[in-house]
Amino acid sequence: MKYLASAVCLFGLILGACSPNAHTHDHSHSRPVSPERYGFSAAAMVSDPETVDCVLETGQASHCLKLVVKHRPSDLGIGPFCPETLEGAGGIWPWDGEQPGLYRVNGDFLRMIAAEGYQMFDADGTVYLSDISIAAPTEAHTCIRVSEDTSVTITALIPLEPVMASRPSRLGVVNKVGMALSGAPIFSDAPSVHHTGHMPALDQCGGHVDPGGWYHWHANSNDIATVFEAESVDATCALEQDGAQLFGYAFDGFPIYGHLEPDGSLPQDLDNCRGHIGEMTNGDVGYHYHTGESFPNLPRCLNGVQSMDNFSTTAQVGVGANPPPGTEITRRDPPGGGRGARRGPPDLSDAAQQLGIPEQELSRILRESGRPPNLSIAAEQLNVSEAELSAALPARRRP
Repeated sequence: MKYLASAVCLFGLILGACSPNAHTHDHSHSRPVSPERYGFSAAAMVSDPETVDCVLETGQASHCLKLVVKHRPSDLGIGPFCPETLEGAGGIWPWDGEQPGLYRVNGDFLRMIAAEGYQMFDADGTVYLSDISIAAPTEAHTCIRVSEDTSVTITALIPLEPVMASRPSRLGVVNKVGMALSGAPIFSDAPSVHHTGHMPALDQCGGHVDPGGWYHWHANSNDIATVFEAESVDATCALEQDGAQLFGYAFDGFPIYGHLEPDGSLPQDLDNCRGHIGEMTNGDVGYHYHTGESFPNLPRCLNGVQSMDNFSTTAQVGVGANPPPGTEITRRDPPGGGRGARRGPPDLSDAAQQLGIPEQELSRILRESGRPPNLSIAAEQLNVSEAELSAALPARRRP
């Protein structure tokens, strides 16, 4: 019962808002609280956080922490994203082509993907750059760096009393994961170059700017040095790195830590979402997520129930945008596919979850089994039957 109470009341235990036995605060009305009380950076806040009534996606009434944050925390430097020429170096990118892996965006990488048909530079070595929020790319393949909109604010709701869901919710491409303590939103995988023909480069902390003009992360930026070391990437994030520290909270209310336990050991008995019940940095015991040592180093799915309408922005376009009628729209949504873009690979996230393996591993094994995939070879590598593998895969990956 202690573990159950800790899991349900986890957020409150960490923040002093509740105990395993009783609530100590009345959340029936919104009430402002200091951002430091909840661990969030004051440099990100438009106004102090509030505890408010909310409704979970199951229809259950609950209480949430309401965050209203700036387009980017004022103390957070970002970039670089794309290099100007092949002689320079920008951020990073997770390539899913012939030689998959995490790469520094430099001349060697750009030449490598050009050999696969994604030419992003001219004969003089000048990199094709585009801001897709301002105008459509003029080249078939470009490196994207979106300009910021300093007027944008983001509103997020995080349950204060986390509830386990009946089944995990998968995290595919550009799905909301949570909010970092820095005040920057956390999202799952960025769109593949194979889908759009263009590369929305990440900076060396694993973030970039949404077409709506606000910055967000696609990685645990406070533990990304672990990934760089594991994948031999010559990059450095300027933020303090600590694999055991609290990174933020998922949108289901459960905490997200780095790849280590508070004592520096590797976590044991992680579920498919990279979560488990265990001790946290403040000594409490409860359910929480750990990020991994490969990119993207985020939870693979969410096991809790999210609040309804838990993410919105004042941006004109992009994720969470809902401008009122009559708003003058000066920014553009991202392209569905650039000129010359190829049809992208199918989404393997559901199949990976069903088979209980990482999506990246499933993709690699299928790719290495042949073209089209040899399911007999792949099934043997995965230690499942060919029938199980075939049933799990989307139709486009079946030979």
